[in-house]
Amino acid sequence: MFLDPGLLEILVCPQCRDRLFVDEEASELVCQACQLAYPVSDGIPTMLVHEARPL
Repeated sequence: MFLDPGLLEILVCPQCRDRLFVDEEASELVCQACQLAYPVSDGIPTMLVHEARPL
């Protein structure tokens, strides 16, 4: 999974605005504060809370 480093610097969790961490193995962006994982498909993160997976 490749995401532009500049994009990663500005992306935050849409629910709590906390920093996101990359989970390369699962192709997800993870918010540890909310315990949600946002899917990344073809390098495009889906930043919708209702499509996030609970951890």
